Amino acid sequence: MPGELLTATGLRFGYPGKPPVFDNLTFAIGPGLSQVQGGEGRGKTTLLKLICGDLLPQAGEITLGESAQKYASLDVCKEVFRTDPRSEALEQTTPLQFFESLTARYPRFDLHTAKDFALGLSLGEHLQKPMYMLSTGSKRKVWLAAAFAAGTSITLLDDPFSALDHRSIAFVMDLLQEAKRHPTRAWVLADYTPPDGVTLSKTIDLGD
Repeated sequence: MPGELLTATGLRFGYPGKPPVFDNLTFAIGPGLSQVQGGEGRGKTTLLKLICGDLLPQAGEITLGESAQKYASLDVCKEVFRTDPRSEALEQTTPLQFFESLTARYPRFDLHTAKDFALGLSLGEHLQKPMYMLSTGSKRKVWLAAAFAAGTSITLLDDPFSALDHRSIAFVMDLLQEAKRHPTRAWVLADYTPPDGVTLSKTIDLGD
């Protein structure tokens, strides 16, 4: 469809030895804020991994923008941001080193903005510490600061409010309020329920 940033058609995916998580799932995502919604184990994180190319569908296809570029090309990853704050791969890396590493992968990543968002999330004293010294909530703040500074066409936010303090939740909500009005970029939020007071452009409901 014209104006859509991402289209998924007939997606099928399942893990070995288990029933399919999705079968013939079709949707489109346009600018603004969309949400993948569903109960525990319904595939919210799996769908985000499919969108960013970390997983490949067993049937169907995902295309980016009007170019109909398939996700067989790793270049698509430059336009879709997702990183997992639960990963142990960056435990020896500081938040500043993490931000700097992203400038090579994402052409429009704004290092200055990432630092500003990190300060807004009360991470100032933690920017030079290795990740293993940070709490779960602080690691999530690092990931969120990077996500909102990525400059990608599509930014994926998996369970973004988990382990955050009230002040940080309010800060992220303000960023989402700005995101929902963006005319050319999309943010996709995966969570159980929609955020209070934020109008969604699209809801992809995976069921209870």
